[in-house]
Order: sequence, then structure tokens, then C-alpha cells
Amino acid sequence: MDIFTLAILLTAGVYFFSRQHQRKRIVLLGQHLHPYQIEKLMEALTEGYLRALGESTPERRGQIWHLLATTENQLCEQFGRFAADFAKVDATSARISRLALPLPLADVWWPQATFDMRKALVIHARGLTRAVQGQPGQSERDRAFTMSAELFLMQHTCHWFCKSHAMASARMQARHQTPYAQLVASVSPETRRDYLALVRGNAA
Repeated sequence: MDIFTLAILLTAGVYFFSRQHQRKRIVLLGQHLHPYQIEKLMEALTEGYLRALGESTPERRGQIWHLLATTENQLCEQFGRFAADFAKVDATSARISRLALPLPLADVWWPQATFDMRKALVIHARGLTRAVQGQPGQSERDRAFTMSAELFLMQHTCHWFCKSHAMASARMQARHQTPYAQLVASVSPETRRDYLALVRGNAA
């Protein structure tokens, strides 16, 4: 067997096992998300923020912000329950590879290069709640900006869990025109500190 044929077979094998592994991750995450309306609530919020920011009168903007408060609270409550539910997943299944590319079973044979999805979801749950509560003197516009960043970074983590960091970042850039580094810079300082400590392997 020549080197070229061997390379093709190895590439095909890596691709096959990566796809199998990703499908299992997608099914696992989907099973835990199914009882909740997190994606629907997230879409309603992001569209509502854009609508509120596009209004020309303070009165109309205020009405929309008031209506969105219920959706924000529902999302935080549901995501908190989802994070608690996912915390029951075994440690091996909850590992996320820090490697840039989706190598098959890298989270199994190199656990040192992984972090825990369960811990990441707790960080995101806290970040969402903190963003909804807001900071003293913070405008609704700035609060919505932080909340959106928290939501998109959470979404990035879910894509990272199912695929890889590179693919999650590419999808975020394509769907929201937002680079990964900008997401991390736009969340609250507390979320950024805890998130980076976890994904870089410095968490306690």
C-alpha cells in the first residue's frame, strides 16, 4: 500500500469517527435541551432587542423593554434548570476538547486537553442572570448588549461541545458576524474571568 492510499484511508477513518462522535454529542445535548424552550426564547430576545433599539421614541422603547423582561426571566429560569439537568451527565461524556480541530475521541485519550461542559453551563447560567439584573446606572442598550454577548457565548459553547472550537467560531462569525474574541470581550468581567479560567485549564 503506497503512502498516498494510506493517507486517504487515515483521513477517511478520522472523518468517520469524528462524525460518529459528533452525532452522539448532538443527540446528548438535544435530549437535555428538548424539555425547554431556550432556543425559542433566545431568538425572541435577540429580535426584541433589535426592535427596541430601532424605536425612535423613549415611550415605545420602554414598552418593548418591559415586555422583554418576562422573556429574559423565563430564559434565565429555564437555562438554570437545563444546567442543573445536564450536571447529571457523567464526566467522560461532558468533556470538551480544547484542540482546535475535531480529532476523534481526543477528549477520551487526552483528558488533560479538555474542560467540563457541566461547569461551562453553570458559568453561562450565572452570566445570563447577572446580565438580566444589570448594573447600577447601566442603560438598557448596554444591558441588552451584554445579555446578547452572554447568549452568543453560551451558544458558542454548545456548538463547541457538539463539533469543535474552530467550527463553533466559524458558525458564530457566519450567523452573527461576531468573532469569538469579541464575544469573550463583550460578556461581563465575571463571566469572562470564570470562562477563560475554565477553557484554558486554570479553573479551581
